Amino acid sequence: MKISMVGLGKLGSPMAAVLASRGFEVTGIDFNQSVVDMINDGVAPVPEPQLQELLDAHGQRLRATTDWHAGIIDTDMTGIIVPTPSDADGAFRNDYVLDAIENIGNVLRHKPGYHLVAVHSTTMPGSVGGPIRERLEACSSKRVGVDLGLCYNPEFIALGDVIKGLLQPDFILIGESDKRAGDLLAQLYGDVVGAGVPVRRMSFVNAELTKISVNTYVTMKISFANMLSEICENLPGADVDVVTDAIGQDTRIGNKYLRGGTGYGGPCFPRDTIAFMTAGRRVGAEAELAAATHAVNDRQVTRLMQLTDAQLASGDTVAVMGLSYKPGTNVIEQSQGVMVAAALAKAGYRVIVHDPAAMDAAHAVLGTSVEFASSAQDAVATADAVIAMVPWPEYQAFFADWQGNANTRLVIDCWRLAGGFNAKASATVIKLGLNQPVHERAIEAVAN
Repeated sequence: MKISMVGLGKLGSPMAAVLASRGFEVTGIDFNQSVVDMINDGVAPVPEPQLQELLDAHGQRLRATTDWHAGIIDTDMTGIIVPTPSDADGAFRNDYVLDAIENIGNVLRHKPGYHLVAVHSTTMPGSVGGPIRERLEACSSKRVGVDLGLCYNPEFIALGDVIKGLLQPDFILIGESDKRAGDLLAQLYGDVVGAGVPVRRMSFVNAELTKISVNTYVTMKISFANMLSEICENLPGADVDVVTDAIGQDTRIGNKYLRGGTGYGGPCFPRDTIAFMTAGRRVGAEAELAAATHAVNDRQVTRLMQLTDAQLASGDTVAVMGLSYKPGTNVIEQSQGVMVAAALAKAGYRVIVHDPAAMDAAHAVLGTSVEFASSAQDAVATADAVIAMVPWPEYQAFFADWQGNANTRLVIDCWRLAGGFNAKASATVIKLGLNQPVHERAIEAVAN
């Protein structure tokens, strides 16, 4: 099977490279000539782990173009992975998907034989079976289910871990126009991930609802852990890690994403949760759990600001450690670290920020409102307070050795990175979710 892939961004480029690594001939299509040139030169256009290695090893089966006709006409399947930005109501917009569908349809009008189109972008329930299908049929002058196959096939992957997620998914989700289309896509995934991965095939609307339901359920677990963290901070002797580790042993709950810390961010979790709320409202069903999940997440920045304001004053210096939305990526979309830094600067603090990977991205957003340190050591050198926002391994190693500075009065350790820091520094150390001295916690751990 020859595959064309529309969109060579943060997800499209790794997806195209993974398909090429499994022996498929892949043609990528993108409006950005520089991205096309990089792919054709064998250079990763986005900083995703393992992507360059895949291009080095299998780049001969991957080419890119800006020409829709040349990219699609000789292929058997076209995947679409373009942005679906949120509107003012929180619903995903289909503009870019529909533009891609129009271009694809115009090519398929002149292409003989059957062709499969797979939408990988996240869409609102009713989109693929409604306006997307209608546009494809109108532009191609062909019928879905007869001359064309149409599938909805979102990926459950996270930036910084995209290739692993593509090759080792928990399950494959396929919304299909008909059995033939679903069979073709399921067969492709059998070649990519093997036969052991569960495949769930269903209608378009069920698949669209499944996608946003999964991420909303995950964010609910994150907000539950953060709510529990707040309770533990105010309950003498309580420790969120001890509690979440225990309840995570229950197979009905599980440990994944059940860790108190900062709020969730990134390009998917916040948007999917809000989209789930919107999807409910559109059909007259209030999604109260999703709304509560979002509300808990929304107050995490305020929670950190209150802890800071209780011990510092406007004009004091605060070092914010971590600006990416999670370790292992330079993406700052809905980043809690960026939000905290912006809020502190607005409140009149002098803010110094650092991140191992996201400094350039953060500079474009924060500008001159904060100062950018070249290292963790420089960030904390003159800080009255230090807030560890992202559990980068580099920060865990840093805090293991850091003794604090003479002027450091407050350390807020959102992820409990600094195991024995309390005993070594004179600063007030607040570990989110923990209301007991570290040495007592260590004794309990040994006893257990």
